[in-house]
Amino acid sequence: MAEIFATWFGCGYAPFGPGTFGSLGALLPAMALWQYQGWPAWWFGVLGLASIPPAIWAADVTAKAKKLKDPQLVVIDEVSGQWITIAGMATMNWKGWLFAFLLFRMFDIWKPFPIRKLESLPGGVGIVADDVMAGIYGAAVLYGLGWLNFY
Repeated sequence: MAEIFATWFGCGYAPFGPGTFGSLGALLPAMALWQYQGWPAWWFGVLGLASIPPAIWAADVTAKAKKLKDPQLVVIDEVSGQWITIAGMATMNWKGWLFAFLLFRMFDIWKPFPIRKLESLPGGVGIVADDVMAGIYGAAVLYGLGWLNFY
């Protein structure tokens, strides 16, 4: 069960760029919830924060089972971070969704301070914490861009 959740129902098994597939795996159901259920942006922040404890558990169990500090197939951390980024969307339109995806991936890959430092935390906490911080950075920039009418 932990590995199914940690790989976000198989997204982590992508042959290349599993983190990108994990982010897309978070984005697509979020877009459906917005489109068909009318979810506002801030609900994705709540969802992202609520996903942190089970994400830490699943990442920790899977990392221990694979005997790796941060296995690439664990993408539940990208899901949490991507949902947190979406919460910063000032205007929910296709450009906002695109910016949310690109900003989260940029901060997740670039890892400006203190994101890289958070990776050194032990176990599942370290696996998830850096992506949560990348999500917070992404949300802040996305919110600012929205108020400046960039999307």
